[in-house]
Amino acid sequence: MEKRLSRVIQQPLPGNQTETYGTFVFADEGHTLGNALVSVISEYPSVKICGHTVPHPAEKRVHLNIQTTGENVIDVLKRGLQDLEKMCDHTLETFDEAYEKYKASQDVPNTT
Repeated sequence: MEKRLSRVIQQPLPGNQTETYGTFVFADEGHTLGNALVSVISEYPSVKICGHTVPHPAEKRVHLNIQTTGENVIDVLKRGLQDLEKMCDHTLETFDEAYEKYKASQDVPNTT
């Protein structure tokens, strides 16, 4: 997880950067990660606002804005990344199990 966070650069906003508000820039990412993180993080009770932007289509980066009611914004981001990773792992496991089940059902010889 920490290795992946090295691609995140917290951007200070003059006069606006606080423990409960932050803008994070993800290098080499786009709307796919931005939408997924917003979807996960927006569900947290302590989050007031969460959104993302891609400044320009030619740039491979996404800006993620988070504002909380009191929880540390960096902790919220880390939790969001961890929860998203768990969701992806679960999806992959479920798909693999269903695929193996399907393959096994196709190996049954045709008796008709």
